[in-house]
Amino acid sequence: MSDTVPAQPAATVVLLREARGAPEVLLLRRSAKLAFHGGAWVFPGGRVETGEGDDDAGARRAAAREAREEAGLELDPAAFVQLSHWTTPEGQPRRFATWFYVAEIGRAEVRVDGGEIHDHRWVTAEAALAAQRAREIELPPPTFVTLAVLAAHRSPRAALDAAAARPPTVYLPRIVSGAIGAASLYPGDAGWEARDADVPGARHRLLFGDEGWRYLREP
Repeated sequence: MSDTVPAQPAATVVLLREARGAPEVLLLRRSAKLAFHGGAWVFPGGRVETGEGDDDAGARRAAAREAREEAGLELDPAAFVQLSHWTTPEGQPRRFATWFYVAEIGRAEVRVDGGEIHDHRWVTAEAALAAQRAREIELPPPTFVTLAVLAAHRSPRAALDAAAARPPTVYLPRIVSGAIGAASLYPGDAGWEARDADVPGARHRLLFGDEGWRYLREP
């Protein structure tokens, strides 16, 4: 009998706004007292509640509700674009199966709830990644990878169009170690099936190097 904790359905919305040079993304700082990613900077989101539905529409409703509760923002779930789907690795005490959506927002006022969320910042993806490398902020792996993907786009519209043009990326992390050190392998990586980071071939992984994390997606 497996002792793997079932993954709870959850939803997140990545909010982008226009800025000079590159879009800014909204990050929220979770209370350090929280057991799950306490003190980390994340996107608005949380678990799907009973009655919201276990389909795409339910996940959109949950993401919009969380943005309202955590950041005081009123959003239209129909405007969300599916970006990815993340499942917490096996072996973790709390696991979530989370839909990530992306949406553009104007200059709305953010009002954090003061309970789960203690602070917020608008920042470019590149600046957030640099702050993580400098150990100024903590980013969970899904947040880091999402920011790495968004850093390639110069406007919110470009990011939304890119997300709409392809199926959502599915991330089923497998944490391994090898000659390259610790890594999280994702579907599409040559070593994902075998759980072996040293298998030659395509790369889709997050490297946890001493000099900083690095997201690779190469054919």
